Amino acid sequence: MSYTVFATIPVKPEHMDAACEAVAAIVPATRGEDGCVCFEPRRAADGSSTIMIFEQWADRAAFDFHHAQDYTKDVFAKYENWLASAPVLVEAKPLED
Repeated sequence: MSYTVFATIPVKPEHMDAACEAVAAIVPATRGEDGCVCFEPRRAADGSSTIMIFEQWADRAAFDFHHAQDYTKDVFAKYENWLASAPVLVEAKPLED
């Protein structure tokens, strides 16, 4: 069964552009990972400094593999100073389960 996560990342307004650039920079590599089904980052349409990412992976191991990659770790290291508060990850499952 696939593993789906909705990530909400609250960014300090002054770091929003840099955060968006950092996330955008890892999209091609992330989508190229064997277990990546879908990786769709977006910024909030209401103008708030929030990044949201819809992620679907072949399984939890693929999600964990993604988080072990140097490019993902690099973004997380940058987040340490950019975040307004901790990211919220919500695991999701199909309605029929």
